[in-house]
Amino acid sequence: MRLPFLKSARTPIDDEGDGRRRGDLGEFLREETTGGRLLLAATLVALLWANLAPGTYERLWGLEFGPHWAHLHLSLSHWVADGLLAVFFFVAGMEVKRELTVGELAGWKAAALPLLAAAGGMLMPALISLGVSRGATAEGGAWAIPVATDIAFALGVLALAGSALPSGVRVLLLSMAVIDDLGAIALIAVLFTKGFGLLWFLAGIALCGLYWLAHRRRWTPPALMIPLALAAWVCIHASGVHATVTGILLGLLTPVVARAGEEESAAERLEHRLHPLSAGFIVPLFALAAAGIGLGSLGDTVRDPIAQGVFFGLLVGKVVGVFGGAWLAVRLRLGELPGGIGWADVLPVAVLAGIGYTVSLLVSQLTNDDPDAVARSSTAVLAASFLASLLALVLLRIRTRAHHEGSSS
Repeated sequence: MRLPFLKSARTPIDDEGDGRRRGDLGEFLREETTGGRLLLAATLVALLWANLAPGTYERLWGLEFGPHWAHLHLSLSHWVADGLLAVFFFVAGMEVKRELTVGELAGWKAAALPLLAAAGGMLMPALISLGVSRGATAEGGAWAIPVATDIAFALGVLALAGSALPSGVRVLLLSMAVIDDLGAIALIAVLFTKGFGLLWFLAGIALCGLYWLAHRRRWTPPALMIPLALAAWVCIHASGVHATVTGILLGLLTPVVARAGEEESAAERLEHRLHPLSAGFIVPLFALAAAGIGLGSLGDTVRDPIAQGVFFGLLVGKVVGVFGGAWLAVRLRLGELPGGIGWADVLPVAVLAGIGYTVSLLVSQLTNDDPDAVARSSTAVLAASFLASLLALVLLRIRTRAHHEGSSS
């Protein structure tokens, strides 16, 4: 689930504005394919490290540090998943708000098709995982593992093999995945809250309110906003709600429309600054911490009912759910396909939705305290995502060829 954002990905920053140039590192990290490549590289490193030197991998990521108050004594892997990944969700929250307010999803008619596609893409994987696993994924909420799409990989594959396709293909994929991710974040908040602390939670909500008020009053120096965000994260983490929810809340509270006297909105400024950090460091670091799976357990993974449910939930459930939801929206005349694309173009989008990585691996960690069980379900996520990527590449190349032949005839 990483969001290569519409504004930063499509609109180069002018050389005169703040001195940034298209050729610098930040602009490189804003390229849609870069996030996917870095994720892939981090995954390969994690797999090699975990299998060639498993002791050092487990000792490093299991290293615990931090104060004991507010439940902040965490392992390094949890600091990455609960702490740094909140930045990723913060940027995701801003993109969700912008899309719903002024972007591709503004208005019911525009949002209906990706909304139903995303709903189908969450419901069918859950049902298929429960059916294939014979109910085993009901334990610990493992049915939620295959419901999320990794936007970084999905858009990266689309950019590699389908860049010549009509822009409506990308619009449909991004819009569907934005809604999909918001639903997955909501599931994390509902399913994986343990030992709920009401006072901590109310304090966190109050701090989020102060963050919103500071933006309203234009009191936004980093010396104020960063401590506010950190304090909100601490309180919501201490409440038992998964701390990454803080990121999405703050993102949704960030203004996405420029006000009088502003050249760009607060969300645009923050996205431009944080996107390279999120795509180039945080998400690959999470992959490095989460994807270190011992391949010696592949046999156990194949036989494990939960892993089977996760695998088929992603590879089959996503395709059926996304395609079926989009078809239903058009059939009921609630929405319509973006201009220039047909149902043959929707199929590779549905297959791309089967690439579940960042959020799926995070949910896999949350559903079970047994490292072996987490390894099996994470292996299923990686295997399904790899096969979905290959199949999508083939379908995208076929559609690209078909569009080229259609335009030349």
